[in-house]
Amino acid sequence: MKLALFSAEEKHHLGVVRGEHIISLTAMDPETYPPCIKTFIQRGSTVPSLEGQPSFSLEDIEIDVPIASPEKIICVGLNYIDHCHETGMEPPKSPVIFSKYANALTGHNTAIEIPINSNEVDFEAELAIVIGKEAKHVSEEEAEEFVFGYTIMNDVSARDLQFADGQWSRGKTADTFAPTGPYVVTRDEIGNPHDLAISLTLNGETMQDSNTSNLIFTVPQIVSFLSQSMTLKPGDLIATGTPPGVGMGRSPKVWLKDGDQMDVTIEKIGTLSNHVRGRS
Repeated sequence: MKLALFSAEEKHHLGVVRGEHIISLTAMDPETYPPCIKTFIQRGSTVPSLEGQPSFSLEDIEIDVPIASPEKIICVGLNYIDHCHETGMEPPKSPVIFSKYANALTGHNTAIEIPINSNEVDFEAELAIVIGKEAKHVSEEEAEEFVFGYTIMNDVSARDLQFADGQWSRGKTADTFAPTGPYVVTRDEIGNPHDLAISLTLNGETMQDSNTSNLIFTVPQIVSFLSQSMTLKPGDLIATGTPPGVGMGRSPKVWLKDGDQMDVTIEKIGTLSNHVRGRS
């Protein structure tokens, strides 16, 4: 099942994507299906038959950020070996963890804003886990049972701020630095999360092109590792790391600038598109 939050006819909806159309669950039953994927997950909601229900064309709607208020946005750094090499860092022995905050969240087709104090803003295509139920002290063997589904995140990063501070928070969580979406796809529809093509284009040029089979730490390993020290909650987002090809690793380096267009595509999920707005 492919879920999305969207706006149409001046109303917000929770919907199920079918091909080039989306069926509004909210229009069918607004009390059971308010326009909130996090609430849908928390309630363990099921979907009624959608046959014969009216739908909207994807061309006629505005896709909203799928989960606007997760309790936690957790990111895994250095989780592809080739990305470690291009950054000059050794592959880690255990997951490298950092966080983003909700102010960084933005959705599909929105602007990524370059902060006034940064000149080195970079892109990072990532598969993101959406937690489905409370997870604490779970084993790797049972970890996938706590995953609701997956979405796309672009871990936008101000490299000059990231490395100036000695830790990564300021460079990673500026406003709009966590574009996410456009859809949340349930675990059953994804199947194996470790065999998905992942790519990013910048102004039409392919910059990152890899497969999640190259992850150092797998989804079960990440979920289990985190759950040993923190309780994961429904709707929490976990970005699993980026493959090689980021701007920092290139010669010459490539930094985002006003007017740039980024498109992150992950197999079975879709394409997350964002443009860049420079400093005014």
